[in-house]
Amino acid sequence: MIKTVIIEDDPVIGKYLEDALLSDGRFEVLSVLPDAFDAEAFCLKERPALVLMDVRTLHNHSGLSVGERLKKSGLSAKIIAVTSLIDPEVLMRAKSGAADSLCYKDAGEKELISVIDRTLAGERVFPSSSPSVELKDMFSGDITPRQMDVLRRFIRGMTYDEIARDLNISKPGVRKILDTLIEKGGFANKYELMIAAVENKLIVTTLHDK
Repeated sequence: MIKTVIIEDDPVIGKYLEDALLSDGRFEVLSVLPDAFDAEAFCLKERPALVLMDVRTLHNHSGLSVGERLKKSGLSAKIIAVTSLIDPEVLMRAKSGAADSLCYKDAGEKELISVIDRTLAGERVFPSSSPSVELKDMFSGDITPRQMDVLRRFIRGMTYDEIARDLNISKPGVRKILDTLIEKGGFANKYELMIAAVENKLIVTTLHDK
């Protein structure tokens, strides 16, 4: 039996993941835990072979930060990030060492088991890019990396001057990028744009690493 820990704060999704593994017949689910930080100590004690890790867990505790720490601890478990967050930064961080693979929650049970099997076999399984979602009159895939950089910093509360300094561009350049996104998406103002990005999980600013 493959000893598994599931880290998921939504009880409905947690039960879905547990049932998917148990119905497969090869997995022993040691626990379904809502908080990644609590799960970290549990994993170090129980030494599972597989961890299914939500990215944003209870209290906004980051599953990615826990994944990074578990990897550094020498835990041999395969860690699969399972998330609904489409923020490209989440995918990039998972690829950079926080997880062995990543699967989006809407992928379905068959795809989930496939990703698990491939990961346990030693493969790293990641989408080539984050899913593109509709943001009023545009899609998130239409936003360039530079526009994402500016929008992310604006949502985090940085001023135009701070964004300009951080990205080494002009203040008018920052304003132009935001105005372009507002016009392209058909938003009334920059705050409507910001709300759309956050509500659609395109940009995540609430994860706590410690």
